[in-house]
Amino acid sequence: MAEFRAWCSPGLDEEPSGTRTVEAIGGGAGSGGVDLRYPVFDGASLGRLVRSLREARSVLVDRPVLEIAECLGAVAARFLDATDPVRVRALELLPAATGLSPPMASSILDGMAADWTAERLVALLESEFGDPSVRDRFVVRPGRGRTRALGPAFAVHLSSGNVPGVSVTSMLRSLLVGTAVLLKPGRGDVVLPVLFAETLGALHPELAAATSVVYWPGGEDGLEGHLLSLADLVVAYGSDSSVRAVRRRLPAHVPLVAYRHRASVALVGREALERSRVRSTAREVAVAVALFDQRGCVSPQLVWVEEGGEATPSELAEAVANELRSVDVDLPVGALADDEAAVLQQRRGTAELLAASGTDVRVWSGGASPWTVVFEGGSEGPGGGPGRFIRIRPIPDAREIGEALAPIGPHLQTMALTGLGERVEAIAEILARVGVIRIAPLSRAAWPPPWWHHDGMGPLGALVRWVDLEEPL
Repeated sequence: MAEFRAWCSPGLDEEPSGTRTVEAIGGGAGSGGVDLRYPVFDGASLGRLVRSLREARSVLVDRPVLEIAECLGAVAARFLDATDPVRVRALELLPAATGLSPPMASSILDGMAADWTAERLVALLESEFGDPSVRDRFVVRPGRGRTRALGPAFAVHLSSGNVPGVSVTSMLRSLLVGTAVLLKPGRGDVVLPVLFAETLGALHPELAAATSVVYWPGGEDGLEGHLLSLADLVVAYGSDSSVRAVRRRLPAHVPLVAYRHRASVALVGREALERSRVRSTAREVAVAVALFDQRGCVSPQLVWVEEGGEATPSELAEAVANELRSVDVDLPVGALADDEAAVLQQRRGTAELLAASGTDVRVWSGGASPWTVVFEGGSEGPGGGPGRFIRIRPIPDAREIGEALAPIGPHLQTMALTGLGERVEAIAEILARVGVIRIAPLSRAAWPPPWWHHDGMGPLGALVRWVDLEEPL
């Protein structure tokens, strides 16, 4: 089994006094898996690491933000260059470390790294701040004197490991606002942030000195608690319970930016069920389900299909199954862990029993390949499952979607739409009121733009404090 050095602290010369290993979540797709070797800290060594990051932070504040964006974009370019050794190494490691198939790993890397380019980072700054130079100096705001945006000196980012690359995006946001960052990635997202930090260290060591990526397993409360006490800001990704645990350990003066558990769904209007469109609609659903192997917060878990179209919701479900079978050839689904495979077998079995008992439930599956489509005509199916597991349910009229979504309103993320024609704005108003954060075309559901309001917050605005300079009267 391969071993990966699961940390990178370019600004700290000393090596950790000890290390341990843990198996990554991968091992699927014939990869053989990979062990993550991570450092063991005590209070003194952790304190030295944080001090080195704080000392290096000055370069982030003194250097123009557009210049920082260019430096970060230069690293992104290496991940996007098919011939670059950094990308080659990333694609060698990702399947073993994540369980994703090699084609899926490549597709995810392309989509993620595209948002790390200088062009996308500048677009994010402009979207959040209007004038990016507001991060560098005081700028005039008409009728309001002058103002400046600046991040805190040092932030801790605790990421989850569902989708590779998400933690890199979080790290870059911190650097853009002028904050030194210690990133703890999740177990399924260690490779890309470590490689990014290493590459940044080679290209721009002065910026990399304000960055540290360190993995350690969850449950080491003493270490995390001490680290949180040293932070000026904490960004946490994870389940409701993990976010709650972080909040309990934070000192009162340390703000928390939390990205907790979210779920995404889709709505297919009757206009997308014209006979000439059914296959393309089914393909859009299948691709949205397949990307990230449904691990992402933007991955739809349930699809409502409006009745009254030329094709029925059940016919669309069968077409989605056919398209998932086709997508599995080009973007193979990764292998499941043993516990996930057991859950999948249970959920499929429950759905098949419901179908056999005469209820209005139908099931299509990939057999050994973990994709599953469950159509719930009048009876609720077994709930979601691992792999590419999608539930499809009819709805008499798209305007009833608010009532259908109400029970999960606090956890809604993305609503993917297609086939609503001129009704989009009216439906969007219903969705906004019930709690949906992002409303997107089904074809683009998997890839939010860099400026999206992540969980309803500005991705940079949530990290800064505004300083107002009032003009003399």
